[in-house]
Amino acid sequence: MMKLLRKIALLIVCTTGFSICANAQFKEQAFTQNYNDVNDTTMADSTASMFSIKQFFRGVAHKDSLKVGTLFAGSTVFIGCEQIYNRDYWKLPVIYGGLGATIGLGIHYRKDFNSTGSKNSKNLSTIMFAGATAIYWGTLLDGVACFDKGRYPQPGKATLYSALVPGLGQVYNGDYWKIPIYWGGLIVSTHLYSVNNTNYKRYKRIHNEATTSENYEGSISAETALYYRNVFRRYRDYSMVAMLGFYLLQVIDANVFAYMHDFDVGDDLSMNISPTIISPDNSYAFGPTQNSFGVSIGLKF
Repeated sequence: MMKLLRKIALLIVCTTGFSICANAQFKEQAFTQNYNDVNDTTMADSTASMFSIKQFFRGVAHKDSLKVGTLFAGSTVFIGCEQIYNRDYWKLPVIYGGLGATIGLGIHYRKDFNSTGSKNSKNLSTIMFAGATAIYWGTLLDGVACFDKGRYPQPGKATLYSALVPGLGQVYNGDYWKIPIYWGGLIVSTHLYSVNNTNYKRYKRIHNEATTSENYEGSISAETALYYRNVFRRYRDYSMVAMLGFYLLQVIDANVFAYMHDFDVGDDLSMNISPTIISPDNSYAFGPTQNSFGVSIGLKF
């Protein structure tokens, strides 16, 4: 028992002495979390909130504030609500006029193609529908870009930027050097997907001809065609996974580094360790009226 008490006393003395001169690189405030604080505004641009129709329309009516994620989610269905919330009312005729014109002409040319078979009508219909898609996409991007321009950075905006345009979240965060990495990965994986998909279709066609046609005289046997068909299908699937991986990675990267924008990573690292009294402020762990002795560690990094 005495040996145990001596070890405890020695530990206290060493800890107290170490607190006088110890330097490491952490900051106590870096570990302070306010996720459950209703008065905390640092999470106001998070995209992880639960969507509420009532809250959404109260925000659009300017009766309440909205997070950028909630506003974006609602505006994917209720087009133009981002512009209303941002008070860019003049953009609404442009948006609705553009969508109405392109969709209407697309339907018109599609009907003409169905009745006449005109290739020109088919191409025009495709162009009109592609234009409507571009206007819709641009409307969402414009709403995110114009949301609360006074604050920077906003993790929600960075996330949605990267979701809409790969790499744009990195531009918003100022991490320009990452753009070639993500775009290079997306381009290479897309190219590999195209090559593997072409070869897959080729060997699939050869295999079908070799197994169904009695007059097949190709140099590739049905077994060989089946083998390469399966190989290139697997490689095509891997390429698709790589594409999605690079896309999701750059979205996550934009979100994380927007949150860490003000994180202190300087060379001045310090650690302060000292004896302290744990007060009733920590009543969740020790009870509302009980004080205890302990060690306080202040970390800065």
